[in-house]
Amino acid sequence: MKYFHNEIEAKWQQYWATNKTFAAQNTSDKPKYYVLDMFPYPSGAGLHVGHPLGYIASDIVARYKRHQGFNVLHPQGYDSFGLPAEQYAIQTGQHPENTTRENITRYREQLDKIGFSFDWDREVRTSNPDYYKHTQWIFIQLFNSWYNISSDKAEAISTLIAFFEKEGNANVNAVCDDNIAPFTAAEWNAFSSEEQQKILLQYRLTYLAETEVNWCPALGTVLANDEIVNGVSERGGHPVIRKKMTQWSMRISAYAERLLQGLDTIDWTESLKESQRNWIGKSVGATVKFSVFSSQSSVDEAITDNRQQNYIEVFTTRPDTIFGVSFMTLAPEHELVLQITTPEQKDAVVAYIEATAKRSERERMADVKTISGVFTGAYAEHPFTKEPIPVWIGDYVLAGYGTGAVMAVPCGDDRDYAFAKHFDIPIKNIFNHDISEQPFTEKTGFELVESDFLNGLEYKEATTKVITELEAIGVGAKKVNYRLRDAVFSRQRYWGEPFPVYYVNGLPQMIDAKHLPIVLPEVEKYLPTEDGQPPLGNATVWAWDSVQCSVVSNQLIDNVKVFPLELNTMPGWAGSSWYWMRYMDASNENEFASEEALKYWENVDLYIGGSEHATGHLLYSRFWNKFLKDRGFAPTEEPFKKLINQGMILGMSAFVYRSEDSKTLYSKGLIKDKKVHPIHVDLSCINDITNELDIEKFKAHPLYADYKDATYVLENGEVYAPVSSPSGKSDGAYIVGREVEKMSKSKYNVVNPDDICNEYGADTLRLYEMFLGPLEQAKPWNTAGITGVYGFLKKLWRLYFDDNGAVITNDEPTAEMYKSLHKTIKKVTEDIENFSFNTSVSQFMICVNELAQQKCHHRAILEPLAVLVSPYAPHIAEELWLGLKDLKIEELKDYKGISQQPFPKFEEKYLVESSKEYPVSFNGKMRFKIELPLDLTAAQIEEIIMKDERTQAQLQGRTPKNVIIVPGKIINLVG
Repeated sequence: MKYFHNEIEAKWQQYWATNKTFAAQNTSDKPKYYVLDMFPYPSGAGLHVGHPLGYIASDIVARYKRHQGFNVLHPQGYDSFGLPAEQYAIQTGQHPENTTRENITRYREQLDKIGFSFDWDREVRTSNPDYYKHTQWIFIQLFNSWYNISSDKAEAISTLIAFFEKEGNANVNAVCDDNIAPFTAAEWNAFSSEEQQKILLQYRLTYLAETEVNWCPALGTVLANDEIVNGVSERGGHPVIRKKMTQWSMRISAYAERLLQGLDTIDWTESLKESQRNWIGKSVGATVKFSVFSSQSSVDEAITDNRQQNYIEVFTTRPDTIFGVSFMTLAPEHELVLQITTPEQKDAVVAYIEATAKRSERERMADVKTISGVFTGAYAEHPFTKEPIPVWIGDYVLAGYGTGAVMAVPCGDDRDYAFAKHFDIPIKNIFNHDISEQPFTEKTGFELVESDFLNGLEYKEATTKVITELEAIGVGAKKVNYRLRDAVFSRQRYWGEPFPVYYVNGLPQMIDAKHLPIVLPEVEKYLPTEDGQPPLGNATVWAWDSVQCSVVSNQLIDNVKVFPLELNTMPGWAGSSWYWMRYMDASNENEFASEEALKYWENVDLYIGGSEHATGHLLYSRFWNKFLKDRGFAPTEEPFKKLINQGMILGMSAFVYRSEDSKTLYSKGLIKDKKVHPIHVDLSCINDITNELDIEKFKAHPLYADYKDATYVLENGEVYAPVSSPSGKSDGAYIVGREVEKMSKSKYNVVNPDDICNEYGADTLRLYEMFLGPLEQAKPWNTAGITGVYGFLKKLWRLYFDDNGAVITNDEPTAEMYKSLHKTIKKVTEDIENFSFNTSVSQFMICVNELAQQKCHHRAILEPLAVLVSPYAPHIAEELWLGLKDLKIEELKDYKGISQQPFPKFEEKYLVESSKEYPVSFNGKMRFKIELPLDLTAAQIEEIIMKDERTQAQLQGRTPKNVIIVPGKIINLVG
């Protein structure tokens, strides 16, 4: 019997699917274990070998836990709403649903081929109406909730209305919009319905507001900060600008402190936790109000007649430095900028605002080298000294962080210092330290000077005192601030969840949950409308009949009983912010999951995915989970107990080097001191051994069309080969550049796992991906290295079978065989528990080599060995187990397979050494070795050594001066 991996793997994959081997039960006496992968977006490119890395790791854990007697939930599905499908629809006219379905079919084929133990009966697709009806339902719950600071949780909006009816809003302690006008209970009760709705929108956890957003004109939609890379859209690399739009937003800021505190209760890496802490950005300080005037003369006039105008409110973590304020800086988007700018400065200010709008917030935050800004011509008044302070705008200040304004203290802040130096703004020093070369930024080791009533004080004393004084004069207060801002929840695109919202007189109304889902309408084109409305504006049947409670033709809109529906759709992160709970009860038609299922599974025990989701998906998921817990719909505060970020598998790319005029392609050795652009080349055109470009193959590649007239400068530097010439031949060679980088279809460096599975088998792929290195680290792919793993599996096979069939015996194994096995049991168990999968593969290889040398075909060794290997290489393990039982698969009825077998237990006794091989030294030089029992005394060892013929030959009749013996360690004869 030979190891035919294709036949074996196809057989067992079919068996698992037919028998639902990995189906989890929602009621079980077994302990539960829920292991989950961040579910994939089904792109048209399919999987490359980098994608399954985390899936293989989670599958090993899932299979291991089943062996340990757990009821394991290991589901899979698809985050199937997304911008790529919509862009493809715009280009081709194909409905995104069709292309998405085709892509999912391709993904499923690839996933099945790798042998994952997913419970496919629980598959979810976020773009299916039976799934997003629950996403719409959760949105309605958010709309109908407010955050009560007193109880520190979300509550039904009805409790807030009841409060208003009895007391008004004066004593309401809520997370809400700023500057809400106070009203009494009598006034509330006298308000019209529309007035009440407008007020409630200022308290709801999801609300409509005019918001600064990242607008991508090319994609025609708003992008989240995490969808922008280096100032352009992650998808397509298009320019992104900042603009104000009326959008749905979610009040995630209400949960800022709980999101911070919750990090201490979960087993995530410290780097991931720190990413979220920085994103949430908690800081303690004070708010301060500075009166602002449109010019220096108006400051003087206001001081004379006590006339007050606008004020700038700032948040500062260093209120102790208030006497060092040399200027104010506003974000270019700040609402006061155009109001206070003088006519003389207006053109410069407007030009600067327009330039800043083209940069994303992330780009502005990351750019610490560029110094730019414009003086508005306006001045603020210092709250204590009454001195005028010039007001500037600068893009290093963000409208969404704090108040969008800073009091600049250049003597104590690096960025303020650089700004002041650049624009020659006088710097006041309030520290007893020299600042001629750099600012003093420490919080200790100083006393304040030139600071009025703060003189001589240190940081803590000064902070307490200045806040007291600010509060006394009514221009400041102590405050905790968070960088985390409310999340924009609208997207101007077609392929997303429709909002369950219609509008009456411009005010949003929720559709009753019993009428969900509100299904995406058909449209003729997926672009925005001619008048700039989102793509749903192209739908002809997209209005809500409030009497019939159904979607009807737009032509029936009468604003009496038929009203317009929301034209935006939800963002890509909506469906992924709760999907782990849907897996718990995926076939439930009435609710997203039953109370019983939620109570049993609780939350995810192990979550594996990429670190790129640290401040997007993982933050939104924690927010939704906490909200659902507040409202009694989720059983736990946190969704994911333990989280591991897998590293990337990197690909080897190849480059040709194009000159700036595109007429010459230089060989790698000739690019020094030349201005060239590296261009990715398909690996099929490269000789992997010599790195030589096969020009004939390259000429057949679509990429070649752009360079068909280029001259190739070959490696000898003298021979020129115009590839468009008839011969295109040369004595030289064109050598490409090589670089290890992220696998991507656009880089032509992807490796298809189907090819690996076909040639070497899925078990080989699984083992090799784990063998490449620690799960969390990035590592390069090298197909050449996979043959060693394939050879290992064939060697494993030969322990069980030869060409004639099974060679398994029932003989008692030797002590060495037991030792090899139990070393492996110990190592593999520890490795899986510690997620160190790469070292397990090494141990398997060592063990099989040892057993082969020992000529081990013993059932007592090979049965537990097959179970040990099973989580990593399940197909061959199943076949070995079948062979051990001398069964044929077509004869099986109640056969449970290897996945139901208990995991082998390590027994220490098999590793206890009974003897030791001692090195025997003479005057410190080892001359021979001898195997002796470990229970011998020093005297017994000496007697044996002195009688040994090899000792007599070394001594040649002499008597050693000293015999040094340490039992279990050394033997040394001296003199």
